[in-house]
Amino acid sequence: MAGRKLWQALGVAGGVVGAAGAAVGVGVASHKRHEIAKERRRLAGELDSGGRQPGAEPAPTSSSVMTEDGIRLACEELPSRTGEPLLTVVLVHGFALDRRTWHFQREAFPLMADPSVRTVLYDQRSHGRSERAPQQSCTIDRLGHDLDSVIRALAPEGPLVLIGHSMGGMTLMALAEQQPELFEERVLGVGFVATSAGEMGSAGLPGTLLSRHNPVTRGLGALARVQPRVVEGARKALGDIVWGFTRRYAFGDRRVDPALVDLVDTMISANALDALTDFADTLGTHDRLAALPALAGCDVLIVAGTKDQVIPFSHGERIAAELPKAELLELEGVGHLPLLERHEEVQEALEGLVRRAASRAPRRRRWRRA
Repeated sequence: MAGRKLWQALGVAGGVVGAAGAAVGVGVASHKRHEIAKERRRLAGELDSGGRQPGAEPAPTSSSVMTEDGIRLACEELPSRTGEPLLTVVLVHGFALDRRTWHFQREAFPLMADPSVRTVLYDQRSHGRSERAPQQSCTIDRLGHDLDSVIRALAPEGPLVLIGHSMGGMTLMALAEQQPELFEERVLGVGFVATSAGEMGSAGLPGTLLSRHNPVTRGLGALARVQPRVVEGARKALGDIVWGFTRRYAFGDRRVDPALVDLVDTMISANALDALTDFADTLGTHDRLAALPALAGCDVLIVAGTKDQVIPFSHGERIAAELPKAELLELEGVGHLPLLERHEEVQEALEGLVRRAASRAPRRRRWRRA
């Protein structure tokens, strides 16, 4: 009995996962939980979204791709609604999330004209509706190979614009490191949203959580593997607390539409906790500054919020320093999910990136990959 209580106590103490790339172990008093629940209801009443719940249900899987090591990735292909597409936009989501992250972009890109584009989205391994992968394969290097598999299967020819959020941006860097020739021949534009080229575990919240010496992050993953019901039960019991941490670490504006916090909270909760902790080491050791020169011939957009507590704004500045021709969009007061929090402004910038990239498409001759 004492042993079981110890397991449960550890599960509760480490059972709160912070949003969009962070996991936070906390113990919070009951009155605090009720306080957050009350504020959540108040905000929902003040910011009525008309019953519209962005991405409340997972988007249907229109296709799947098998990776080199045999993991099935759930994918989605969206044709242009405005004409023959000139290029393909591939959207790559971040840690602890899934392709619903791109809710607003998923709606907007198919409506683009001049140029018209087709859009490809997918769930990263062990995320969303994609298959669970072995722990040893949960690396950013492997995510780069997964992206290559998606491109080979769903966009085997024609110009590309690749856009990644958080760990998705790191995935793009891994692909550039592995296949710089792809970025010379086919990739016209690259969008980095709230991401980093390295030193994720050096300081701040990520530094604490991604440290190899943090017993909570490491122990929580081990506990979730042997006692999944205990840990998942703790996550559900602390639902309002998790929601509060999600709002705090994913968004800069505390008055953000609760429907958006609900969306992020739903995505995080849909992923097994030990599947998420499998990525802790690779996030903490990510270092791909050396891969950035491969993007010198691409149009590059960097989007970063000044109140991002997961990947601080300085990481965006560092990428911009390595790519002097890149555009840096600084979003004052915005957190780790600008593509939701300030989706109109971000979409305008992303469409600008696509248009600049497309303007160079006729000069490219070698589209088909070997």
